[in-house]
Amino acid sequence: MQFDIVIVGGGPAGLALAASLRGSGLSAAVVERQAASALAEPAFDGREIALTHHSQDILRRLGAWDHLPPDSIAPLREARVLNGGSAYALRFDTAGRPEAELGRLVPNHAIRRALHRVVAAAPEVTLLAGRGVARMATDVDGAWLDLEDGQRLRAGLLIAADSRFSGARQALGIGAETRDFGKRMMVCRLRHAGEHGGIATEWFDYGQTIAMLPLNGRHSSAVITLPPEEMARLEALPPEAFGPEIARRYRQRLGAMELVSTRHVYPLVSVYAERFATTRATLIGDAAVGMHPVTAHGFNFGLRGQDLLAREIRAAHAAGRDFAAPAVLRRYALAHRRATRGLYLATNATALIYGEAALPARLLRNAALRLGNHLRPVRQRIVAQLMEAGPA
Repeated sequence: MQFDIVIVGGGPAGLALAASLRGSGLSAAVVERQAASALAEPAFDGREIALTHHSQDILRRLGAWDHLPPDSIAPLREARVLNGGSAYALRFDTAGRPEAELGRLVPNHAIRRALHRVVAAAPEVTLLAGRGVARMATDVDGAWLDLEDGQRLRAGLLIAADSRFSGARQALGIGAETRDFGKRMMVCRLRHAGEHGGIATEWFDYGQTIAMLPLNGRHSSAVITLPPEEMARLEALPPEAFGPEIARRYRQRLGAMELVSTRHVYPLVSVYAERFATTRATLIGDAAVGMHPVTAHGFNFGLRGQDLLAREIRAAHAAGRDFAAPAVLRRYALAHRRATRGLYLATNATALIYGEAALPARLLRNAALRLGNHLRPVRQRIVAQLMEAGPA
């Protein structure tokens, strides 16, 4: 089978790129190991995505926003960072800005379902679900992929979008710097007695990190980070005991708690590819940049990256040039690196400093929070970057 572009990975980044290429005159295939039913109706995976204003605009432009259930979208009005036993908080809000919200929280599975509906309706996109890739390679003439069912695909451009542990990236011979933080992250939904006021809280306690992301009503998404052994004990708790345990760990800030969803645990590993492009191939999404969740920016980087790549591809094709030429892919790679590298490094540094409980780190953690509140221009710049919005 011959296509102009083959995308390996049917997650949000891969589906968004396929949607972004509609109407370009290029044919695309999306190869995904999961079954077609899992793509059409993804299961709840615990992850709530803090969408920046730019990401919301991209989803609207793609037509995916209209497929999101309105009651699944929750406003994020303020973010607070707490440290250890102190009640002092570093605050990020929209004061002095035209926007009323920092962003909006939307379940990951709802975004995936919405993007799938857009792509499934596109005649120039072929979804090859339930298919694994056995081998792949590229050269100056194009790319080829052998699927596990024996079928061969050929394309002018190969896109790897198959997670931060990307097999496609490895097959293309692209290395990546990887940092394993040695922790596990659990995500789930809780109902609580207190009001959250649309405020997200990230509490860097000593020995644990707990984030509470405000959903609609008296519900929050809990993001709990612990060493593996302690996480295993938390996983083993029966559902009726889990809510009280998190309420205790969270020092009753939101009152009594009750588990209202399944629980999902993920390893805390960040990844940054050594390069985002090679001959007739590029990386997008987590295959390019897999972020630590502390700044809630990984998903947004994935949407931004595919949007950058799609613009370069469409412009080259519309001008009658080779859409997979080295110069085209290089422009995307450089732009995406500029957009991601600084925050990637800053996020890792933050996670390392605030995950350390030794006395020097405790002093540094306290000083950083207080300094952040008093340097208003710096805080405003951070807010603008986190929102992906223009200057106030």
